[in-house]
Amino acid sequence: MQLISINTSLPKTIEHNGKELLSGIFKQPVTGSVFVSKKNLQGDGQADLSNHGGEHKAVYGFSCDHYGYWREALQTEELPLGAFGENLSITKLDERQLHIGDQLSIGELVLEVSQPRVPCYKLGIALKNKNAPQMFINTYATGVYFRVKQEGFISTGDTVELIKKSPHSLSVHDLFRAYFDKSLTNAEDILAAGLAVPELAPEWQEKLEKRLRK
Repeated sequence: MQLISINTSLPKTIEHNGKELLSGIFKQPVTGSVFVSKKNLQGDGQADLSNHGGEHKAVYGFSCDHYGYWREALQTEELPLGAFGENLSITKLDERQLHIGDQLSIGELVLEVSQPRVPCYKLGIALKNKNAPQMFINTYATGVYFRVKQEGFISTGDTVELIKKSPHSLSVHDLFRAYFDKSLTNAEDILAAGLAVPELAPEWQEKLEKRLRK
């Protein structure tokens, strides 16, 4: 895996359906070394702190390999890296192979996989397609939220290396699909297994508990 683009943005005001709203989804590539703290990347910020940011969503990574599908699905070539609001655009970042609790190194930085991403309506605004959030869910290719285990500097071109594999075999893809795919016969087993993974973000622990109580 390789870090192809580092993308940041402070929240900015945009107009949508005649109303002003604040969002940090509109990331732009940056050059040079960037420091990543426990909270976020240098120069980055979120508007809705109840749903974005925080320890368990400090960094969002998305695979460069997903862009081909999306350019075809949205029928556009104008889809620059960072378009999904990701901080890190990484080659071969595979949700099927990454497990909750896996740790990756990038430059001086050490990240830990904490949860999948559930898109909000602002993804539709960013991609100029109101159906984009549901399309995103249907792919199960969610990208990965990370918590920061070791702060440090990163640079475009850095190698991304899996340095610690979680003892729990719960992939980001399988967890997300089990939560959203109602036709999956073993969904409850997967969700129950998720509750046994201490590295799974509290937000998702709560989601699983509520779902399993139904």
